Amino acid sequence: MLAACGDDKSTQNNDSKQQVGKQTSEKTVSQPDQNEAFDDFKKKFLEEFWSLNPSYGVYVGYYKHDDKLVVPDKKSVAKEVAFTRKVLQQLKGFDIDKLSAANATDWSLIKNQIESAQWYREVFKSSHWNPSNYNVAGVFGVILNTEYKPLEERLRAISTRLDQVSAYYQAAIDNITVPTIEHTELAIQQNTGALSIFEKSIPESVESSTLSKAEKDAFTPKLEKAVAAINGYINWLKAKKEKIADGGARDFRIGESLYEQKFKHDIVSDYSAKELYQKALTAKQNLHQEMIKITTQLWPKYFPDTQIPAEPLVAVKQLIDHLSVKHVKRSDFVNEVKRQMPIIEKFIIEKDLLDMDPSRPLVIRETPEYQRGIAGASVNAPGPYDATANTYYNVTPLDHYTEEQAESYLREYNHWILQILNIHEAMPGHYTQLLHANKSPSLIKSIFGNGAMIEGWAVYSERMMLEAGYANDEPEMWLMYSKWNLRVVMNTILDYSIQVLGMTREDGLNLLMNEAFQERTEAEGKWRRATLTQVQLTSYYNGYAEIYAFREEMKNKLGDKFDLKKFHNKFLSYGSAPVPVIRSLMLRELGL
Repeated sequence: MLAACGDDKSTQNNDSKQQVGKQTSEKTVSQPDQNEAFDDFKKKFLEEFWSLNPSYGVYVGYYKHDDKLVVPDKKSVAKEVAFTRKVLQQLKGFDIDKLSAANATDWSLIKNQIESAQWYREVFKSSHWNPSNYNVAGVFGVILNTEYKPLEERLRAISTRLDQVSAYYQAAIDNITVPTIEHTELAIQQNTGALSIFEKSIPESVESSTLSKAEKDAFTPKLEKAVAAINGYINWLKAKKEKIADGGARDFRIGESLYEQKFKHDIVSDYSAKELYQKALTAKQNLHQEMIKITTQLWPKYFPDTQIPAEPLVAVKQLIDHLSVKHVKRSDFVNEVKRQMPIIEKFIIEKDLLDMDPSRPLVIRETPEYQRGIAGASVNAPGPYDATANTYYNVTPLDHYTEEQAESYLREYNHWILQILNIHEAMPGHYTQLLHANKSPSLIKSIFGNGAMIEGWAVYSERMMLEAGYANDEPEMWLMYSKWNLRVVMNTILDYSIQVLGMTREDGLNLLMNEAFQERTEAEGKWRRATLTQVQLTSYYNGYAEIYAFREEMKNKLGDKFDLKKFHNKFLSYGSAPVPVIRSLMLRELGL
């Protein structure tokens, strides 16, 4: 609840202008050792936090309350409000000038987390207009598929959680007032996908377990009631959609004021949203120039008897279109991802780019039905409380596409770009970063992970791999990488343009297809994503720009003493804290 306020899970961490170690509280604790007192506060804070947020706890590997499903009603909201007020008051009792750098950062992260949750609840209020906030399937799936205790004990936790499913969806219906069409459609899709867990996965696990006959029999009415509740929610949403289809729906665009506020809470940047947008416009121009240069170099190789077009971007697009036909078969897409990962991992180890952990293998699987609908590939990593659990690389098969759509998708994720995607999502991107984050001595930094740092690292890792010689400095790979990196830049431009400037679908698709050289299926998917989320698409470019700039700063400061592997390991050791916070801590620790 507080973790996402029943809202957007990207709402963690959060005041970009927070100056760690430079604020003094109004009242300080009486204990002489502020750090000892703060460590005690953190333990108590987390205990109560997990009691209020049991589902979020399961996602990060804290299973103490795995049998508890919080109903998002007025009673639970009142508990959140009381907790928020208490924590903010307690934080005033610490003088962060007297805290260690690590604790001062934790103090800021806790404060920002609580203030962000407060903002989402009282200002953003997406619990009233985003029906996709409500879906019970995810946690049930984690409990069922994670072997943190015997299956029978996990099934008993599931049995208890099932008792609250009906009340959960009734509260959802009570909360929703005027939803957007787009989020209503997503909620229908994802909750329909959720049914398989209750109709198939759980029943099969119950049947194969050693539960007593009485316990097994007790599941049947509970599952039937849960399925009825989900179907009831789906039918209610369908009826609601019909009622608002004639113009009564809320606009999915949130506008400049809310966008800037959400950007501050979600991204934790030294930029404002508008400043990042302007920076992205400049980056787009620079990438276009680089792609024109590579295209001029490669043109005679692929079109020896054809004059290069006078319009440079037309030439770039023509060459990319020509190269993009090199891709895997539709039926081999998931298997090709599995084939590539050991090759990428071997390169990282041979180049000694950063520490890996061979004891924690990556499990590549088809994306579960209840998670489909937004991204084609994603990573589900265990939290710091259960760091040895499986990390899943979810790859969505192309069976939901027509032949034309599948071909378009495969051209987008062609021979070169599919490799970059795997670097981003898995190694040394999300999978590797989250392994390091789970080893961080600070639970706070790992639990309240900053989305811009997490996504920024994945984007940074792409360029870092190519700079290390991946793909043998092949110009075709650099051209495709530039296209991919342009996509990151365009994410920021598109998101801001849609949510703040009112960009139309036609203009958005034109931007993505003709200036970012994306295939139609990819462009249409990105448009859809930008209508369902806000700000999150800016996290990639923001985090990447800050990490890359910090690395270059450290190179300049350390000169010949700079070691890339040491930089990576040290940077990642701080968990998923915001980049400005990590920079401050590293410079302070190194005395720079």
